[in-house]
Amino acid sequence: MENLCRIDDETTYKRSYSNDENIYPFRQLPELGKKRKIVLLGATGSVGESTLRVIREHSDRLELAGIAAGRRAKELDAIALEFDVDETSLYSREGSDGLERLATLPDADIVLVATTGTVALRAVLAALAAGKDVAIANKETLVVAGHIVMAAEQLSEGRIFPVDSEHNAIFQCLEGNRTHGKIRRLLLTASGGAFRDRSAEELKYVTVEDALQHPNWSMGPKITVDSATMANKGLEMMEAGWLFGVSHNKIDVVIHPQSIVHSMVEFCDNSIIAQMSRPSMTFAIQHALMYPERSNGIHESLDFTQALSLDFRPPDEERFPCLRLAREAMVEGGINPLVFNAANEAAVEAFMNKRLSFIDIPNLISDTLEQISGRLPDDVDDLIEFEASVNVHAAEIIQNNY
Repeated sequence: MENLCRIDDETTYKRSYSNDENIYPFRQLPELGKKRKIVLLGATGSVGESTLRVIREHSDRLELAGIAAGRRAKELDAIALEFDVDETSLYSREGSDGLERLATLPDADIVLVATTGTVALRAVLAALAAGKDVAIANKETLVVAGHIVMAAEQLSEGRIFPVDSEHNAIFQCLEGNRTHGKIRRLLLTASGGAFRDRSAEELKYVTVEDALQHPNWSMGPKITVDSATMANKGLEMMEAGWLFGVSHNKIDVVIHPQSIVHSMVEFCDNSIIAQMSRPSMTFAIQHALMYPERSNGIHESLDFTQALSLDFRPPDEERFPCLRLAREAMVEGGINPLVFNAANEAAVEAFMNKRLSFIDIPNLISDTLEQISGRLPDDVDDLIEFEASVNVHAAEIIQNNY
């Protein structure tokens, strides 16, 4: 029986759900106990490394069928040797055909996307077209092309599983609750990044080295800087809107310095369900790869025999305007999320190369949003070309004005 969970007068879930445990009633879940074959795109990054740890721990259930990396060819070769993988590929912005080949390997069950940017967009669409499940640990794919990707999922035998710890947490909180109560809001938790306790005056003088000192997580440089500016939480709001069919006014961010509560869902009866675990990507990765089954985790559980403090506070959008700009872009819709993402990429690259100050990152994003207008392309090639042009335009603004 099809049942749409209405959130408000304008928004409903884009998927249909039933009252049984199968939250995708019109698609076949993986066979219980069957070994799942995984294609890992972005094998040498931080998420890739965590994924390999999960596969090592559960080698009886998970098998690596293909791997790709944007660099570190020697590390990729070492992974291929360790896991006995024949199908490998190196990719770049200029050449990503190998990703599509790997994403459609006949014996692959699930494609885990741990790349940065939109380099794997075509591979995601190819995997869905081939009926593969896709586990996304990449925000930009849905921020830039959510309208295309989610439409492709609707036509696919495969499903999209969130791997970002926040979205995976929401996915888990919604299980068993999709038709039994209305969602009031999604609460995305944020560590606050390296500068959560710095004053506005102090932020004027922070360095790249300062920004890369994340207090809780070990991540790649770009996402670590995004955490420091809170741009990453803005991107996660946009991603959550696509993943869960929730309008922008139903998504909030809360600072949670301990990074133990990964996100929460509040229902119309004021009940809030939270997902908790230690700050490690292995929890979300394992859940996505093994769903709907669960198995022993890699890390130890939380120890409630010891004192444990959980703190929450609202974000300061005056000190971290990237979050405000992201919400405004989400409200405006159209090309604005794409422009936000492309401008942020250009800003972070310039900051990392010491051509832009930390406090000028949101200024550049704002300038770019003000200067670019147009229609969001529905064609993938046009979309990628438009994104590249925005990135170039933002770089020109840096050169001419900063």
